[in-house]
Amino acid sequence: MRQAPYVLDAVRREVVLAAFPEVCSHREWTLLASHVRTSHVHAVVEACQTPERVMNAFKCYASRALEQLGVDSPGRRRWARHGSTRYLWTREAVSAAVRYVICEQGERMAVYEAQW
Repeated sequence: MRQAPYVLDAVRREVVLAAFPEVCSHREWTLLASHVRTSHVHAVVEACQTPERVMNAFKCYASRALEQLGVDSPGRRRWARHGSTRYLWTREAVSAAVRYVICEQGERMAVYEAQW
């Protein structure tokens, strides 16, 4: 690591959380759930794209929003090069993923949960 780990405090978590519906609206994806933690983010998204493309778009939108906030030094790295991505093929798998993201992360931080 070239920089100290990036910590998402309460303000940064809310900024990242707000970026997700924006990217989904722009790309015509459906955000089902997201939970922004201090050191990582979980999201469940319905999209006709690969999970890697979705993750990269989320990182881009969140980074842009954080840069507009103006609280980090220029060139600050925030995200790992990759991340964990999965396809969810059944309604049961989607429901389990939403439940995991919303309810099984410990203390609720910045959370989005769609009604579906």
